[in-house]
Amino acid sequence: MWTWPLFYFAACDLGYYKSSPGDQLCSKCPPFSLSDTLASQICECDTNYYRCSTDPPSTACTRPPSAPINLISSVNGTTITLDWSPPRDTGGRRDVTYNVICRRCAWDAGQCEPCGGGVRYTPQQMSLAKTSLTVANLQAHMNYTFWVEAVNGVSDFSLEQRMFSTVNITTNQAAPSQVVVIRKEKTAENSVTLIWQEPDQPNGIILEYEIKYFEKDKEMQSYSTLKAKDTRAVVTGLQPSTRYVFQVRARTSAGCGRFSQTVEVETSKGMALRYDTMTIVWICLTLISGLIVLLTVIICKKRHCGYSKAFQDSDEEKMHYQNGQITLAESKVYVDPHTYEDPCQAVRDFAREIEASRIKIEKIIGSGEFGEVCYGRLKIPGKREVPVAIKTLKVGYNEKQRRDFLSEASIMAQFDHPNVIHLEGVVTRSKLTMIVTEYMENGSLDTFLRSRDGHFTIIQLVSMLRGIASGMKYLSDLGYVHRDLAARNILVNSNLVCKVSDFGLSRILEDDPDAAYTTTGGKIPIRWTAPEAITYRTFSSASDVWSYGVVMWEVLAYGERPYWNMTNRDVINSVEEGYRLPAPMGCPTALHQLMLDCWQRDRNERPRFSLIVSILDKLIRNQEHLKLSSTLNRFTHPRLDRGLFDFASCATVDDWLDSIKLGQYKDNFLMGGYRSLGMVMRMNINDIRRLGISLIGHQKKILTSIQIMRAHLINTLGPRMHL
Repeated sequence: MWTWPLFYFAACDLGYYKSSPGDQLCSKCPPFSLSDTLASQICECDTNYYRCSTDPPSTACTRPPSAPINLISSVNGTTITLDWSPPRDTGGRRDVTYNVICRRCAWDAGQCEPCGGGVRYTPQQMSLAKTSLTVANLQAHMNYTFWVEAVNGVSDFSLEQRMFSTVNITTNQAAPSQVVVIRKEKTAENSVTLIWQEPDQPNGIILEYEIKYFEKDKEMQSYSTLKAKDTRAVVTGLQPSTRYVFQVRARTSAGCGRFSQTVEVETSKGMALRYDTMTIVWICLTLISGLIVLLTVIICKKRHCGYSKAFQDSDEEKMHYQNGQITLAESKVYVDPHTYEDPCQAVRDFAREIEASRIKIEKIIGSGEFGEVCYGRLKIPGKREVPVAIKTLKVGYNEKQRRDFLSEASIMAQFDHPNVIHLEGVVTRSKLTMIVTEYMENGSLDTFLRSRDGHFTIIQLVSMLRGIASGMKYLSDLGYVHRDLAARNILVNSNLVCKVSDFGLSRILEDDPDAAYTTTGGKIPIRWTAPEAITYRTFSSASDVWSYGVVMWEVLAYGERPYWNMTNRDVINSVEEGYRLPAPMGCPTALHQLMLDCWQRDRNERPRFSLIVSILDKLIRNQEHLKLSSTLNRFTHPRLDRGLFDFASCATVDDWLDSIKLGQYKDNFLMGGYRSLGMVMRMNINDIRRLGISLIGHQKKILTSIQIMRAHLINTLGPRMHL
């Protein structure tokens, strides 16, 4: 009788297992597991490694993932967007999802509490498959902390604390919440009186309420609106015995809230009139005759006495929707306060007056042309304090200085956009005249970037640029031309939100070292200004686009000075001859190409800000286009900055390194085999790093020098020269 060999039924050795008895061979334990006894049916996981219930014994043991990386946030009012990258270590599993925890923190002591149920998460708060999330319905001017943790199928088995990334944000101003309670106070034949309560979250000072009303079932045919300053309004001009539908919403300087739920009110019945047909005909004829006489009188008055404003309906008070078409007042257009005969009237028309007692100045943070710039807090009635920046007018001013000081406030007061600095108001009725704006914790963009060279991802930098472009699109749509767009005039808050600021070009440039006189007088910032604006003082949205291209270069170069140490005259001549700034180190090709598009000589060929915003949005959504950077970029007939790089005296690599004051790296280049300038000019950023040059500033200086040498040779020998 045949018998199976004994080894078929032998027990498995240490480090091997067999999931069930039988004639199958023993299997080696999967990674991160071990069998420490003979005849094991399963290999136990190593310390801190696990299997979930659905993993077969043949599966390697896994562990929880590390924390997500590159967590960034963007803030738009009371809505934030979080983006992050997957963890570097997924724990060996593919079922990684993400949870987001939100906590609201008070201003004073870091006391935090859960955000509560009113917050809306899109697509969801827990078990996210994607690496992005939008959080809405947050409170205005409030601190929040968000934890983003990565989890997988074995995270629940681990006793160790989960790994997460955190980000702290502060929400901006926001529109008020919905008006909830609205009711009828009384009705008449032709009017209805309504009263309501202030929104639970005004998010600022309520400027006015808007009442929308229409006959029931006729909203698509006709509706009207009425504005009111208080929580009570009388709506007149209604029809007797007619059911109307009413809604109310509130407006602050940040915009309008949502309309309330509808409330239906029926007007009172009119008095019944009983006349025969002939009497009605006579009444109609009499009314028509009277109307003709009235029209004749009005026409006569208009011809001989001028047109009285008393006969005009206020576009601000009512808006009508007839025959499927809505009739609105003209779209908002920027009004230049300098066109006012009395510039102080512009301040009264546009800016909100703040009582000096509501402002608490805490410290001086800088100085301006007219006085000091301070940090302080503004107390909003019925609400908590908010941080603000305060520009003060120094003692001993004359009336002209005061008007010039307040003119910027009357400009800012007309703007309302998340990427434009927000004016809280002015103080003109106290001894100290002040302009009060929102507080931007990180100061000016150029200084902020220089102090954090190389600290941000390319997505973070593009997000900053997108915010600036969005603010400029808003200003351009209003018809406002900035004329001094530069990184020094962009402010950055704690959430890395960039906001366009500094709307006082005419006075600020007088002491600007980057400004130069033109033939027509005045000063302009040469390094940021379009050629047509320098030559003809022709400023437009297109010249702002040119300036935006320079801002892009500043951001990607971490606040480096455009055109380095070139003189203003050399900049003008070089740009006129076709020279354009090369791409900063590590700049993706797509972004440098957008800069070059902004620097088109023909202003009609430059992209509009709306297109720039669209392009940046696409790059953010398709980040693979931001991974490509070009070392050899497009140059056209450059002029060299002899003050920075003097190549005429450079015959060797050592001479060149001495000319850029980096002679300490001579041995690095010699050991790397770079013995001629021709070999140096073939180098890219990776070659520079391989030489052991670790300082980012020195890497950038070497690469910039190589790019300029290349451009010089292309200019000298022709564009077909091959390096």
